[in-house]
Amino acid sequence: MEQYRTEEEQVEALKRWWDENGKATIAAILLALVAGFGWQGWQGFQQEQLATASDSYQRLLQAMSTPETGEPDTAAAREIAGQIKKEYGGSTYAQFAALHLARMAVNDADLATAEAELRWVLAKADAGSDIAQITQLRLARVLASSGDTTQALTLLDAGADGDYAGAYAMARGDVFMMQGDESQARAAYSEARVLAAADATLPPLATLEQKLQSLNPQAPEMTGTTADEG
Repeated sequence: MEQYRTEEEQVEALKRWWDENGKATIAAILLALVAGFGWQGWQGFQQEQLATASDSYQRLLQAMSTPETGEPDTAAAREIAGQIKKEYGGSTYAQFAALHLARMAVNDADLATAEAELRWVLAKADAGSDIAQITQLRLARVLASSGDTTQALTLLDAGADGDYAGAYAMARGDVFMMQGDESQARAAYSEARVLAAADATLPPLATLEQKLQSLNPQAPEMTGTTADEG
């Protein structure tokens, strides 16, 4: 680094440096301050948005339950869910709102709308996340109910190794039953039973045993008296 012999030379050098770099340095400092405050403001805005979205989602759940009448207020639920999707589309609350919309559409036998809502969730959810796996499972069932059993099985095969493998296997059995393939259905249901038994964290797969029994009918045992009479 250049050494200056006198105090005047140092002052002159500082002046030259300031003329050449001073404005740029101030601009850089200002930009850093603005960025810092801007990031803090953005974080605050995000937190406020999430809090508002949470409140809206609670209102959605209340509309879906309506303990006073015993029946959900589906009109209000659809309006609130649509608002959540529109205003907070990047949040997880919006994905759950769309799942509610899909369920209501299924209840109304509007499978096209249900499919659209479920595909919207899949496009938003992180790949491999719980919500993505659950949504894919529901979409497969909707597609199968619409008659597209081939695409339904493709989706179910894709999730065969996930955390919901037992539920996916059971759904495959249901789709094979729709196709009239009892052998494949029996194999899928048996796989689902094994998976459920091996994982204590999995909830019981409702109606699975009944489905297996329907595919493995047993002849009634003959009593001794009946045999003698025969």
